Amino acid sequence: MKDKSEKPSMWEKFKSKYRFSIYRDETYEEILNLKLTHLNAIIIFGSAVIIFMAVIISIMAFTPARGLIPGYPDQNTVRNMHLNFYRLDSLETELKKRDVYFENIRLIIAGETPPEYSFSSDSSLAVEPRLTMKTSLEDSLLRNMIETSDQYSLSFIEKTNLASSALFFPPVRGIVTNSFNSKLNHYGTDIVAASNEVVKATLAGTVTLASWTLETGYIIQVQHENNLISIYKHNAELLKHMGNRVKAGEPIAIIGNSGELTTGPHLHFELWYNGTPLNPEEYITF
Repeated sequence: MKDKSEKPSMWEKFKSKYRFSIYRDETYEEILNLKLTHLNAIIIFGSAVIIFMAVIISIMAFTPARGLIPGYPDQNTVRNMHLNFYRLDSLETELKKRDVYFENIRLIIAGETPPEYSFSSDSSLAVEPRLTMKTSLEDSLLRNMIETSDQYSLSFIEKTNLASSALFFPPVRGIVTNSFNSKLNHYGTDIVAASNEVVKATLAGTVTLASWTLETGYIIQVQHENNLISIYKHNAELLKHMGNRVKAGEPIAIIGNSGELTTGPHLHFELWYNGTPLNPEEYITF
């Protein structure tokens, strides 16, 4: 026989039965009467918690309610993420193309030959390998004739078609102090005008360069149709930024005396067609 003073064990406490009753307060009528143990109570409570959690997880996983969870992307967000990824990839390719384009323009202005690039499908730049081809006697004679002629001759450019298709607007009105001379590497025309004279775009186009260099000071470059490029150097101030669209005759800069390669306030104006410098005085009256 157990001693009454001995404390019951933990297992015995779990097996001890308790009565859970609910009565109506007015009539003392018994409404609910349950016999429970600690173990039964733990099992019932645990089962209720598991069922409740399963229902909540199912609702969040298989219904649109999961969008209410902070940080959980909905279908529109996921679709926009994929779309932005493709846009970013395309933008990266366009930026690389733009950098190559500006580098080619810089090399052309410096009188160097730009390399040939190709854009592969993985949005990377690769230099195309040069093909080795056998030349015939006729090809050698033609090549020799071209190489011995004036490399800056404009006879290969259809001036009539170019002049008829483009109506050039004088960038400034003034006095020409230094004309175009390809043999002296002077690929433009120097025009002296009044102080603070406004420099205007010679044709409609897009500003592809608006910067400052040590030699030419403030320089602005405009890309036009038909592979025409106009360049304006030694400005005191630029009125347009890269990417701006301009109309013919629209102010783009203020004439100045910036840069080391200058002898006084003037505009150095260059005109390029298909990578070849043109004599601006043959198309524009300053």
